[in-house]
Amino acid sequence: MSTSVRAAVSPRVLAWARERSGLGVDDLTHRFPKLTEWEDGERAPTLKQLEDFARATHTPVGFLFLPEPPEEQVPIPDFRTMGGIRVSRPSPDLLDVIFQCQQRQEWYRDFAQVTREDPVSLVGSMTTSIPVVEAAERIRATLRFSPGERGHTWSDALRTLVDHAEELGVLVMVSGVVGANTHRKLDPEEFRGFSLVDRLAPLVFVNGADTKAAQIFTLTHELVHLFLGETALDDADLRSAPTDPVEHWCNQVAAEVLIPVRSLRDALSPDVPVFDELEPLARRFKVGTLVVLRRVHNAGQLSWDEYQAAYRDELTRIMGILGERSGTGGNFFNTQPARVSKRFARAVIVSTLEGQTLHRDAFQMLGLKKLSTFEELASRLGTG
Repeated sequence: MSTSVRAAVSPRVLAWARERSGLGVDDLTHRFPKLTEWEDGERAPTLKQLEDFARATHTPVGFLFLPEPPEEQVPIPDFRTMGGIRVSRPSPDLLDVIFQCQQRQEWYRDFAQVTREDPVSLVGSMTTSIPVVEAAERIRATLRFSPGERGHTWSDALRTLVDHAEELGVLVMVSGVVGANTHRKLDPEEFRGFSLVDRLAPLVFVNGADTKAAQIFTLTHELVHLFLGETALDDADLRSAPTDPVEHWCNQVAAEVLIPVRSLRDALSPDVPVFDELEPLARRFKVGTLVVLRRVHNAGQLSWDEYQAAYRDELTRIMGILGERSGTGGNFFNTQPARVSKRFARAVIVSTLEGQTLHRDAFQMLGLKKLSTFEELASRLGTG
């Protein structure tokens, strides 16, 4: 009679992998009834069970054979804070999204070199020595995103900003999940977005699980990082003034791009309470009410303590709305190009149709499984 081979793994590493995934023992015991015994060192999993456990916790299987839990670091500069304190442990979802975007960027850089694309001129074109208002005016003009150019809805504004950035050579990826896996939803409270600087393949990722209004601010903030030539991971938190001078400058410029303080002062009515003007101003500028609150504070209409109290109340209201939102992903052929960047998707499809990229690799990069889906996507993007 054959016996299953048991894996010699550290109980501490197994517990670390479970905790890293954000799952509790109760979340996994239906699949792994002996999990408590594994973590107590009373029993070892089989190799097959270990592979299944790695998939369930989104852990590289090689990590599970280490003698001690590894110290994972975010591979890019991390400016996220929670209550003014740096965020420590990254989730596997965040790490996988960053690694995936780095792989896409590397592929597109090679593609751009082969096709002799020009470097993207906006990357590194500014420094923090430029006054905030001047920088914002230049960025707003470059992106063609003045208040009158944003459409009628937040969705119009976001789509416009994405399209204009991609026309300038930026790969913009907006997704609320890891890859195309709708079971791995991203948490806006962990991160809002990040920028990956490259002269040929500048990339911005925006957490699509956030509200449309919040996504607009995040995208603007990350684009400001590209103008500076700075790679960064952000939460775009408006509750506090960042201590890092670069992050502070990016926050100020992004807010000024979206709501010029001069325009805000003109729009504020002295006869109307500030809190009654949040929604009308948010609709006018196609931003979130949290951005409006920050700008009202910048304009001297709210003290710091009043701003902090109002921000907490408004954030609670918005997070409640997010929690009630439907989890439907919409039409695949509309959502997937946005997740991977239309510019990137078109490049992969063209390269594949020309025989430079294998269909297998294209499917992996675009989150596809079938040739018919690839052909339909190519047709819809005008490359088939």
